[in-house]
Amino acid sequence: MLQLALIGLLGGLITGISPCILPVLPVIFLSGGVQGARHGTRPAAGWRPYLVILGLVISFSTFTLVGSFLLTLVNLPQDLLRWVGLVVLVLIGLGLIFDSFQHILEKPFSWIPQRRVGTENGGLVLGLALGVVYVPCAGPVLAAIAVAGATGRVGSETIVLTLTFAAGAAIPLLVFALAGRHVAERVKAFRKNQRKIRIAGGLMMIALAVGLVFNLPQLLQKLVPDYTSTLQEQVQDNDAVKKALDLGGLVNEQNKDLGKCSNGGTGLESCGIAPDIKGIQEWFNTPGDRPVNLKELKGKVVLVDFWAYSCINCQRSVPHLTGWYGKYKDAGLEIIGVHSPEYAFEKEVRNVMSGARNLGITYPVAIDNTLSTWTNYRNRYWPAHYLIDAEGTVRHIKFGEGGYQTTEKLIRELLKQAKPSVALPAPVEGSDDGPVAGATTRESYLGVTKKVNYAGTEPYKAGAGSYAVPPSQPADSFALAGGWDLGTQSITPTGTGSSITLNYHARQVYIVVSGEGTINVVRDGTATSVTVTGTPTLYRIVDDPRIREGRLEVRVPKGIQAYSFTFG
Repeated sequence: MLQLALIGLLGGLITGISPCILPVLPVIFLSGGVQGARHGTRPAAGWRPYLVILGLVISFSTFTLVGSFLLTLVNLPQDLLRWVGLVVLVLIGLGLIFDSFQHILEKPFSWIPQRRVGTENGGLVLGLALGVVYVPCAGPVLAAIAVAGATGRVGSETIVLTLTFAAGAAIPLLVFALAGRHVAERVKAFRKNQRKIRIAGGLMMIALAVGLVFNLPQLLQKLVPDYTSTLQEQVQDNDAVKKALDLGGLVNEQNKDLGKCSNGGTGLESCGIAPDIKGIQEWFNTPGDRPVNLKELKGKVVLVDFWAYSCINCQRSVPHLTGWYGKYKDAGLEIIGVHSPEYAFEKEVRNVMSGARNLGITYPVAIDNTLSTWTNYRNRYWPAHYLIDAEGTVRHIKFGEGGYQTTEKLIRELLKQAKPSVALPAPVEGSDDGPVAGATTRESYLGVTKKVNYAGTEPYKAGAGSYAVPPSQPADSFALAGGWDLGTQSITPTGTGSSITLNYHARQVYIVVSGEGTINVVRDGTATSVTVTGTPTLYRIVDDPRIREGRLEVRVPKGIQAYSFTFG
């Protein structure tokens, strides 16, 4: 039990410092911290940061473990609690902005001695509301908790794991709230502008609620590299942690050999016949929305992807899957997205369909609301990829993000094994078995966190700026011209005339871009156009019979994001 408590606390701490915590920080700082400043006639307000975090821990823990069960028991929509939390956030926000509305909110609580709902004494209510809308990043600890709650296997071990996870995730938030209180107590401007602070806090709450409705926090998180991914991997790859989190002992005749596969192995392995896809509530993106049976897919290479539409880790992974599906579907690849919800609101099929549509998913999706298939695969992670050969044997398993080049290489190998005569298109990710290292220009990332081969004279830093190609550009480099907005993973033109000049040596050149529009590639005075549509994928812009040195000017219009150049 002590080991589980420590694992839960560590998993929560990692989540509490991860990028997915960013959307709630302004509310915690202003409404949990600054409004809890102790000065003048408000010494009792000092408890507010603790009450906000306590409320978050209580509601998050309760909602995660038994929320789905209770809603099912009374036959209510699975996302009801989330919508209630969003409405409460908006009401509290309006109460902070408008005093008259605050008085209306207080009337139902007039029998309580200290009844202020949205200000000094309402920290617990705010925390309760935040707890049901708060969606932390997926990880092995949270996966174990969600599975236990969804399958009804809630025992003392699961309760301990949930409470310690919630406490671990709350500690960084409490530190942030106390920092806000500390600033407010010592900076005179905060003491003199309490009314403005209240209004700012109210606006932040309303903005958070609106942003959650339109999934804006997920868009923000996509732009921020997951600086905790290494820590998460160390936790999920630890044998002691794996054993401790396997709370229910889910081994059966179908999945007993899956343990023979390593996580993200570089070559094909043999891990037994793929377990059945079972207990599915509903299918979509299939002919007539009919179910898919793995046994009927013999002869095809199948990738089973466990995902959840609000999971930021999954959102970063999906563009790779949609790219593979578009490239290899006709060559014999089938992808099945098994949607296994982390939270009750993710069980609503309409929400899943909307999330899939926004992510560009056109391959079959199975709604695994009871986590029956998840359990049958002994899965613990979002996302998780199980690669199955044409005979129905699992040949590769990858948990979490990354390893995309390896997975694509193995997909190509299995497609060739299934049908040696198949003609495969160019790789999406860039081939692992391409030219010898150094024979071509090194892959050039355009985002500021991974920039490689930049040769411009202007600083390459995040934000909007104007750039010019240097008079003498080195070989194997790129430079920008015109206006560009540089992000962590991609760059976007801010006006007309924006271009990238590339000096390279290679036989093939690919560019990874997304959006809607047409890029123009000028080489040796000749211009060619490439139509770009949809999510990030690879487009070939040079295809020569042999490796040669060259120079390109890639003219990129507004509405398109550029991620990298790859060479073959």
